[in-house]
Amino acid sequence: MKLFGSSGTRGVAGEQLTPEFVLRVAKAAGTVWGVERAAVARDTRTTGQMFTNAAASGLASVGVDVDRLGVVPTPGVVRYCDAEEVPAIVITASHNPPEYNGVKLVGSDGVELPVDRLEAVERHILDEEFAVADWRTVGETRHVDSANRDYVDDMLARVDREVIADGNLTVALDPGHGAGALTSPDFYRELGCEVVTVNGQPDGHFPGRDPEPVQKHLGDLGRLIRASDADVGIAHDGDADRAIFFDEHGEYVEGDTSLAALAAAQLEAGDTTVAAVNVSQRLVDVCDEVGADLELTPIGATNIITRIRELQADGERVPIAGEGNGGIFFPDYRLVRDGAFIGAKFLELVAERPASEVVAPYTGYANVRRNVLYDEEAELDAMLDAAEAYALEADAEPDTTDGYRLDYGDAWVLVRPSGTEPKVRVYAEARDRARAESLANDVHDALQDALATA
Repeated sequence: MKLFGSSGTRGVAGEQLTPEFVLRVAKAAGTVWGVERAAVARDTRTTGQMFTNAAASGLASVGVDVDRLGVVPTPGVVRYCDAEEVPAIVITASHNPPEYNGVKLVGSDGVELPVDRLEAVERHILDEEFAVADWRTVGETRHVDSANRDYVDDMLARVDREVIADGNLTVALDPGHGAGALTSPDFYRELGCEVVTVNGQPDGHFPGRDPEPVQKHLGDLGRLIRASDADVGIAHDGDADRAIFFDEHGEYVEGDTSLAALAAAQLEAGDTTVAAVNVSQRLVDVCDEVGADLELTPIGATNIITRIRELQADGERVPIAGEGNGGIFFPDYRLVRDGAFIGAKFLELVAERPASEVVAPYTGYANVRRNVLYDEEAELDAMLDAAEAYALEADAEPDTTDGYRLDYGDAWVLVRPSGTEPKVRVYAEARDRARAESLANDVHDALQDALATA
């Protein structure tokens, strides 16, 4: 696909992503869906209202009535689609910096569109084939104010409220000024937790921190935990479909570590879990220990969702799936990454024992990541050629599910182009940090050399 990456389409607002483009996406989506009604929602970004206006106009122009939900976490929009049986356009750039925005498309079944449906939308955009309505049949708009409350109520019914309440937990929460600021504080309080917050005001300028919930952006959350004697810290990204944790000492918990801990609590012998090709050995170890199967996909929520649905159609039980970036699926709940719900499932574990003990068995690996930015497609092509050459010369068999992954037994390294940003990503993992850094640096240097001569 040219327009849609591993999780929708994104770009710098006013440059790669314009109102005109969003209008075309909406017209194409409305044409492909062929429905009478659809929803539009957004995260808190400053350009969100502009782009939702464009999306609503595009849908109305092809005869679709529009439910405007306002600022709602992506999982809240997914719940609305499932309950109302309508598709939706979500204006969000998720974890990307404030100047970015993007478009996600959700089907009327409450699941982000699979690849084949995205390709159909893309064809209509590129060919400019839109089912434009005449003046008598253009869509109408209505505002819906209940989506966030209904979303919280739905989550409350899906977790073990009694166990969490009995834990008398204090939760330090960092919604990162995103859409989760409107829902997660109330949700955790209604679970019986005391909640203290940082960056808890919805603000599309993201004054407190960058939307991506990675360790270097979350220092304030660690300090809040120590100052408030909280039992756990939870951080979201811009649209609150991810959850990253801190333990009771204010120490950052790797996303791969929390995924492994949650998987160990969910998986049984004979189950299957799904993860992206950058999966940590931590999850591999859990699957081996319990006798569960692990399926790998290209990176991105769309790919994981597609494989989960295929497995479920074949009668496989998939109780948990996801990536080590804090985006975890609990398919029996809903086929969406839901940061608030992920947090609640972690609270069920923390109610029984301290967070540091919950994650302790899965902390034995070191992860290193590098990024190489590019400006032109020729630079990307040169780096991908260099990555292929590196992989073919390596003393390991390349896995080409998504980019090139090299497994060495004691360590692995992966190089792949980002699906949402103009960069090539390098991931490495080993039990010894120096080994992981060495692998990541070797690949990074090869990419930089190719970039310099492109």
